[in-house]
Amino acid sequence: MTDVLTPVLSANWGDERAWKLHNYERRGGYQALRKALAMEPSAVVAEVKESGLRGRGGAGFPTGMKWSFIPQNNPNPKYLVVNADESEPGTCKDIPLMMASPHTLVEGVIIASYAIRASHAFIYCRGEVLHVIRRLQQAVREAYSAGYAGKNILGTGFDLEIVVHAGAGAYICGEETALLDSLEGRRGQPRLRPPFPAVAGLYACPTVINNVESIASVPCIIGNGAEWFSSMGTERSKGMTIYSLSGHVARPGQFEAPMGITLRELLDLSGGMREGHQMKFWTPGGSSVPMLTDAHLDIPLDYEGVASVKSMLGTKALQCFDETTSVVRTVLRWTEFYKHESCGKCTPCREGTWWLVQILKRLEAGKGEEGDIEKLLDLCENILGRAFCALGDGATSPITSGIQYFREEFEAGMHTPAWELFPYERSSIFVREGASA
Repeated sequence: MTDVLTPVLSANWGDERAWKLHNYERRGGYQALRKALAMEPSAVVAEVKESGLRGRGGAGFPTGMKWSFIPQNNPNPKYLVVNADESEPGTCKDIPLMMASPHTLVEGVIIASYAIRASHAFIYCRGEVLHVIRRLQQAVREAYSAGYAGKNILGTGFDLEIVVHAGAGAYICGEETALLDSLEGRRGQPRLRPPFPAVAGLYACPTVINNVESIASVPCIIGNGAEWFSSMGTERSKGMTIYSLSGHVARPGQFEAPMGITLRELLDLSGGMREGHQMKFWTPGGSSVPMLTDAHLDIPLDYEGVASVKSMLGTKALQCFDETTSVVRTVLRWTEFYKHESCGKCTPCREGTWWLVQILKRLEAGKGEEGDIEKLLDLCENILGRAFCALGDGATSPITSGIQYFREEFEAGMHTPAWELFPYERSSIFVREGASA
C-alpha cells in the first residue's frame, strides 16, 4: 500500500533542521525560482494553469485561473496574500508544512508574486502558533540575506517585500475578505462581493489570496513541469495533496498522496481504527462539511468524488469517529465553536447558531422537546445560503448530515441523555492508566 504515497511537499520533513536555508537548497530549493525568473510572468501563470492545480484551502478553485483574473492594466499595486490562518477544527496540514519546511512556502510566495507582478506579499498566520510565526520570520530573513527576496532579486530587477503578519486568533479571518479587513487593521468581518479581491482586495488594490498548500505546490510545478504534476491525481483533481488523519485511528498524522485516494486506503496506511473498534462516521474536510459514514470509505477523496455524496473535500481534515462516539454531542461541540466564532455581522449566523446550540444542549441532556429535530432542520434551512459568508453554511452541515444518518440518536435525546447512551470516557483518545477504552 505504501506506494500510493507521493512525498513531494513533505519529502524533506524528516531531514535534520529541514527548515534551514542551506538544507533546503541542498535538496534543490530555490532552483524553481531561478527557472521562473527566466520566464515571462504570463508563462508562469500559464504553467500553473496547465498543471491543473486547484486551491487546497477548501473550495478547490483553479489556482492559475485565479491568478489570471488580476487586471494587469490596473495602475494600482498588486498584492499576494497567503491565507495561513489554519483554524478549521480537525485541520492540521499547513502548520506542520510551515514548521518543517517554511522555505517551500517562501519560494512559492516569490514565484507567485512574480507571476502576478506583485511587489508586496503578506503571509497571514494564525496568531496562536507563535512557534510557526517565528520560523516563518526566520525563513524570510534568510531569503532576504540570500538575495531571494528584497530588491533586485537574483539580479533580475524584480523587487518583492514579504511580510509575515500574525492574526489575533479569530476563526472568521480564515474567510478571505475578513482576512483582508484584519490585515488593514480593522475588525475581521466578511466583505460584500462584488467587487472581488482580484479587482479590489487589500487596500482596494488587485489581490490574489491563496492557501498555504496551494502556494507551496508552485515550486514543484515550475521545477518539474505541469505535465509531471498533472500525471498524479484524477482527471479533474490533479496532483498530490496532504490529508490530515485524526481521531480514533491507530496512527494519526499527515499523509501526502495523489488526489483521489480513498479513506479505506489511508486507514490501511495508518493501521486502521483503534484496536477493537470500527468506523461510525467521519468528516472529509473539517467540521464544516457534511459528515459521512462507513458506507463511504471507498469514495475517491477528490473534489468530484466527495461532492457526489453531497459533501465537500474542504481542507482534507479526515476526522474519524468510532462507535463509542455520540453524534449529538459531537455536533453540539462543533456548533458551540461556530456560535463562539461568529463575527455577528449577519442575523442568520449570529442568532441562528445561538438557537442551534440551545436545542442541541437539550437533546444532549435527554430533555428534548417534541418538534426539536424539525426546528433544528428549519433553522439550518434559514441559515444556509442566507448568511454573509460560508461560516453560517458550515455550521449547518454537521447538523443536517448528522440527522440524515443518525436521526435515531437525536430522537433518543427526547428521553435519554447522550452520556448514558455513549459514556464520554469511552470515546476519549487518551485513556487514563488502569481504565479501559
